[in-house]
Amino acid sequence: MIDISNDSRFMGVEAFTEKVWLSSPTVHGDEQHWVDEAIQTNWVSTVGANIDEIERIAAEKIGRKYSVALSTGTAAIHLAVKLAGERLYGQPKIGHGTLEGHKVFCSDMTFDATVNPVAYEGGEAVFIDTEYDTWNMDPKALEKAFELYPEVRLVVLVNLYGTPGKLDEIREICKKHDALLVEDAAESFGASYKGKQTGSFGDISIISFNGNKIITGSAGGMLLTDVEEEAVKVRKWSTQSRDNAAWYQHTELGYNYRISNIVAGVVRGQLPYLDEHIAQKKAIYERYKEGLKDLPVKMNPFDENSDPNYWLSCIIIDKDAMSQQVRGDCDAQYTAESGKSCPTEILEAIAAINAEGRPIWKPMHMQPIYSDHAFVSVDGNDVGADIFERGLCLPSDNKMTVDQQNRIIDTIHRCFR
Repeated sequence: MIDISNDSRFMGVEAFTEKVWLSSPTVHGDEQHWVDEAIQTNWVSTVGANIDEIERIAAEKIGRKYSVALSTGTAAIHLAVKLAGERLYGQPKIGHGTLEGHKVFCSDMTFDATVNPVAYEGGEAVFIDTEYDTWNMDPKALEKAFELYPEVRLVVLVNLYGTPGKLDEIREICKKHDALLVEDAAESFGASYKGKQTGSFGDISIISFNGNKIITGSAGGMLLTDVEEEAVKVRKWSTQSRDNAAWYQHTELGYNYRISNIVAGVVRGQLPYLDEHIAQKKAIYERYKEGLKDLPVKMNPFDENSDPNYWLSCIIIDKDAMSQQVRGDCDAQYTAESGKSCPTEILEAIAAINAEGRPIWKPMHMQPIYSDHAFVSVDGNDVGADIFERGLCLPSDNKMTVDQQNRIIDTIHRCFR
C-alpha cells in the first residue's frame, strides 16, 4: 500500500479530511417532504401516491407506456428476465424457471446483478465480449454468437457506466434472429442514444435507484414495458402473486419485490434533479479529460450518437505505459516503474489521500462462479479482460469540489513519475 508520507513522489500531498466518494447520494431536501407526507398520511407500505408518481414520471421521461416500481434494480432485472422467458417459452411448473434448459446472451463486462437473474430462472448465460468504442456489448460478437447458438432467443444488454451501447445495431441483430432484448439501464438513467432515452430500447427495460446511482431512493428499481398485460403481471408477481380473491389465494409463484411508498418518496424528491446531476457528472468527466490529457491514458469513450449521463468517469492506461501488475482472485500486486503506472497503483494512491476509486467491472467470464460458461469474442480477442486489466473508475461524486478533483488529478500524475 502506498504511504504518501514516505514515498518521494507524493511529497507535500495531504489526505482529504473528509472522504471523497466514488458516487454517493446527493440529496436536496425535497426528499424529506415526500417521506414525511407518506408517514403523516400513514401510506408507508407498498402502495401510495409516491409510488404512483415516480412510475408516471419515469415512464414519461424514458418514453415507455408502463412502469412498475420495485424494491431494487436486481428485482427489476429478475422480473424482466422472467417475463421475457415466459413470453418465449410459456409459464413453467412450480420449482422450474422460465429459462430452464435455455441459453441467454449477456453482456460480459458488468456487475453480476445483471446476470444472476438468468440463473434464478434456470437459464445458462453465454457471455458476449465488449467493444472498445463504448465498453459495451460488441455487436459483431453478438452476431457471431447467434451463428454459434442459433436457438437463443433472449439477449440481456447493459449500458455501462452511464454510456449507451450501440443500441440500434444490437436491436437489429435481435430482430433478425427473432430474439427479445432486455435492456439493463440501471447505470444510464437520463442518457440517450440518437435522441431516445436509454430504457426505451429493450422489449423490457429496467433502471435502478440504488444508493450510488445518479438518482437514488437509497434502494429501488423500476421495470419498463409498452405492454399493459406485462405491467399488470409484474405488479402481481412483485406482491406475492396474490389472486383477486377475498382470501389469500395464489396460482403462481410470487415475490416480495414491490417498492415501499417511503423509498418512493426519496426517489420522488430526487427526480426533479436528474438533469442537474447529469450536468455535474459531465463537468467532472470534462475536468478529468482536460487534467489528464498529457498522461498516457484515455477516458471511458462513448459513441458520437450518444449523450451519456456520465455516471462514472473512468480511464484506461495505454498498453505501453502499463507497469507490471498481477491480480489474483481477491488481491493484486504491482511493480512501480518510472513513467508508467497501473490501476492498482493509482487506486492505492487515491485511497491514500482518502478518496474512493474502483477497478473496472471484472468480466463475467472471468468470475469463478461463471468460469465454465461460454464466452464469445471476435477474432480470439478478449476486449473485456483488457479493459479490466488497464482501466479504473475515478472518484465521480457530484459533491466533489474542483479543488478536490484537481488534487486527485495531481495524485494520478505523480503515479507516472
